[in-house]
Amino acid sequence: MRWLAALALMTGFAAGPMAAAGPTYANVAYGPHERNVLDFYRAAADKPTPVVVFLHGGGFVHGSKDQLNAAMRDRLLRAGISVAAVNYRYATQASFPAPMMDGVRAIQFLRWKAGEWNIDARRIGAMGGSAGACMALWIGYHDEFARPGASDPVERESSRLAVMAVAGAQTTLELDVIEKLISLSAARHPSGPAFFGVPFSEAGSERARKIYRAASPVTYLSKDDPPAWLYYSDPDVNIPAGAKPGTGIHHPRFGHYLRARCAPLGLVCEVREAKDFQDTSGVAQEQFDFLRRHLLAAR
Repeated sequence: MRWLAALALMTGFAAGPMAAAGPTYANVAYGPHERNVLDFYRAAADKPTPVVVFLHGGGFVHGSKDQLNAAMRDRLLRAGISVAAVNYRYATQASFPAPMMDGVRAIQFLRWKAGEWNIDARRIGAMGGSAGACMALWIGYHDEFARPGASDPVERESSRLAVMAVAGAQTTLELDVIEKLISLSAARHPSGPAFFGVPFSEAGSERARKIYRAASPVTYLSKDDPPAWLYYSDPDVNIPAGAKPGTGIHHPRFGHYLRARCAPLGLVCEVREAKDFQDTSGVAQEQFDFLRRHLLAAR
């Protein structure tokens, strides 16, 4: 899909050549489903390292952890930050909240592996594009998922993030809000029915509205949430009536909508657009700097 390829290119999330040695640990199962696997790249360090978790895009219906950009991965590793690239269930396999909960479990799994994999469990951040960006924000803003009394030791671990740096994120999935904010086409993305488990013909039902709200990152904002950096390659323009379904799904107004709601809570929410940079190298540099600053400060 052209829009996904453009997003990947502009934000440094495009698939790139892997390092010769490959992941430190490849295709490690973090859950029971066949797509519950991750690759872990361990930074060389004597002390436990922070981790950035990469959540791939693809509209919740395709995509892979192999979309992790090699240049960004290696830059993080050189800075002493380990990287994990995660696969999760597609919406065609299980609707919301299943994909999000896979992301939650992956983060909990990494904390469970902290001692073995030399991870600083206090400093786990997330990056991703499109659907993966929405997922990263949803997890980062959501309340704690840890269950201290769970029989599964992974579920006892914290799900909280220290920072999010994402591209093309949907910050709300409430269809009526998206339609007013951006366009009807953005609110009618083709993967919507599979992701929500509700057809568009039932969009006005109370059940559907509850799901849309529960799936929206902005729903969970609170004063103790981590800092976020959002980038949008699409221009901030009005979407014409009759545009193809899905048009506008990476619109920068998603970011402005989130930032306006973060401000009264004193939350850090930086929103950047393509017009703010001379070229894509500046985008990657700023994203890296944001992650490094919040993961390595005051260690």
